[in-house]
Amino acid sequence: MIKRSMLAVLIASTLGMAGCNDTTETVKKDSNVEKAPTAEDAKAFIKSAQEELEKLQAPAAQAAWAYQTYIIKDTAAVSAYLSEKLSSRASELAKESAKFNNVEVDPDTRRQLDLLRNSLVLPPPGNAADSERLAQIGTDMEGMYGAGQYCPEEGKCWGLTEMGGMMATERDEKLLLDIWQGWRQVSPPMKDLYVEQVEIANKGAQELGFENISELWRGKYDMEADAFEKELDRLWGQVEPFYDALHCHVRAELGEQYGTDVVPQDQPIPAHLLGNMWAQTWGNIYDIVKPEEELQVTDVTAALEEHGYDEIKMVEQAEAFFTSLGFEPLPETFWERSQFTQPADRNVVCHASAWNLDDKEDLRIKMCIQKTGEEFAVIHHELGHNFYQRAYKDLPLVYRGSANDGFHEAIGDVIALSITPKYMKQIGLIDEIPDASNDIGMLLKLALDKIAFVPFGLLVDKWRWGVFSGDVTPEQYNDYWWQLREKYQGVMAPVERPADAFDPGAKYHIPGNTPYSRYFLAHLLQFQFHRELCKIAGDEGPVHRCSIYGNEEAGTALNNMLELGQSKTWQEALETLTGSPQMDATAILDYFAPLKVWLDEQNKDRTCGW
Repeated sequence: MIKRSMLAVLIASTLGMAGCNDTTETVKKDSNVEKAPTAEDAKAFIKSAQEELEKLQAPAAQAAWAYQTYIIKDTAAVSAYLSEKLSSRASELAKESAKFNNVEVDPDTRRQLDLLRNSLVLPPPGNAADSERLAQIGTDMEGMYGAGQYCPEEGKCWGLTEMGGMMATERDEKLLLDIWQGWRQVSPPMKDLYVEQVEIANKGAQELGFENISELWRGKYDMEADAFEKELDRLWGQVEPFYDALHCHVRAELGEQYGTDVVPQDQPIPAHLLGNMWAQTWGNIYDIVKPEEELQVTDVTAALEEHGYDEIKMVEQAEAFFTSLGFEPLPETFWERSQFTQPADRNVVCHASAWNLDDKEDLRIKMCIQKTGEEFAVIHHELGHNFYQRAYKDLPLVYRGSANDGFHEAIGDVIALSITPKYMKQIGLIDEIPDASNDIGMLLKLALDKIAFVPFGLLVDKWRWGVFSGDVTPEQYNDYWWQLREKYQGVMAPVERPADAFDPGAKYHIPGNTPYSRYFLAHLLQFQFHRELCKIAGDEGPVHRCSIYGNEEAGTALNNMLELGQSKTWQEALETLTGSPQMDATAILDYFAPLKVWLDEQNKDRTCGW
């Protein structure tokens, strides 16, 4: 899995989920006296607005694609211009929708109006100068991130892809520290821009009737904003004991690898030693923390190489998983227009994302694929977005999104959970399935990614909620970031951070303004979905050994939920598949049950906690 793969920020914020636009008056006037709006006015407004937005969003999406796949001044200018025009108009319409707040309308119209009001990630203010500036800041920060490099010496510079590869494979602690610090030189120039962006976006949120962006973001989930935050804390409470056991084991093994002077056994883990630039997933250090006993763990990277998989064949196999469930193949334009590899002649945003540029059939992914097992799973994840986008493409515009944004991220990962030895044998990547005695290795490797990520997925937006609300001032940005990382992850900065550091900006989703709670929810929902789909598929074995590959009954059940888009609450959509309207993280405990027993045995004589 990646970290994080996702819908393109622009599409998620203003193209795929924003709702409505109309340049015509929708309330008639008589003798200069405005009549009270009616239910008919509301229906006319929501219809005409969506028609207008559909016309505006296609060129904006194409410009965003051009910019992210060819970062130059010209594409930046065009993308910023069209993005601003689209988001400004969507914001105007979101504000207009408020005049129907007290009009009695049918439930479907009410839901569309409410979704419109909550649709924008960073709503631009009505002031044209502020709106244009907000769009330009977003474009500038994405460009700074995409073009970011660290040059340790003259004539030698590394991009994020290269540094990410070194973080994954190198075991020289000093080199890892140098790389970790080097990448964080990219973000301090963003800080003043980010502060300005928050200030402008909060004005836009207030014009929509929200106190600030924090309230807007937390209020998108078919429940009160404060109730949503409590729901996340409840779900984290279900997972936390398992995470603590994993953390304890990993810290002990890192202490043996690097020495307890580098990794003290009663403190958080230094962030540069966990195999990932942001310490958000730990699967790359499996070699350090794996069980001592010899286990037969399938090496997907080696299997891909052995069987001649290139980047395109990896994508073709991921598509084949979905078609085996009964989904239609991707359109030919997907293969013609996607970015599969990093171009040699220009800067691009390599962060994996899935796009539907016309909200119909112009499906694409944007990646710089590496031929690894991790990327194989990421490709399945991104295609999950594409097949979800296609499933709801015929709904009204404001319904063309997932039941909640966590659903979108979960769908691809549900398929990735079926990348089991059973599946790999079915497609010819391996000759035999290791017996159950080898499962601890597989479960540990998966937990190092899936479970290690959960607290990171929670804290990113907790940081932003504090920033957006003003409870955290710019002077406190970096300190608060590390307070949260220590509290939830048990991870600390490996060196004292300078006063001008802006370490949150070294993570794409901060300058890219992609809400992050979706990833937290996705990491829980995918196991809940997987457990249910395995039941539907009739798999009676351990849930961690189940693959739904080739089972059209499971595919039909999945598609029935996907086709709802955002036309129903996420609770209703969840109940369609699982029979329950409540998110339930106990599916994680079921999936990893054998590993929890093993971890407790490993940790019995260790000091745990921090």
